[in-house]
Amino acid sequence: MSYWVSLHNKNGDIVDVERFAEGGTQAIGGDTKADLNITYNYGKPIRDAMVVADFPYSERFDYFGVRALHGQRAGDTITTLEVGVTILGTEQDDDYWAATPGNAGYALNILLQWARQYPDCVWNVN
Repeated sequence: MSYWVSLHNKNGDIVDVERFAEGGTQAIGGDTKADLNITYNYGKPIRDAMVVADFPYSERFDYFGVRALHGQRAGDTITTLEVGVTILGTEQDDDYWAATPGNAGYALNILLQWARQYPDCVWNVN
């Protein structure tokens, strides 16, 4: 099980980003569409980190986890994502599926980079 997190422009299209090969489902050779599969295993570390600090959407993250991004303008979530990345760090475990803070923070950092690149786009989380 996983979350599919994508970033859409005003026309509803998924925006293009620098090629990446991270996520629970990976395209051979990577992908250039802002569409990241994040395992549910990261849900608890992300929720725990997000409720530590007092910032916008913290209550939504406590209840919804990554789904708190759904429907939000990317630029409005930059601070939230920055806090999450700072708390969790980005040191990845050799096991992608491990529910470590670093694995979860690494995934959030990918989203943060996309939000900075396309602040006027909107998140979709399934």
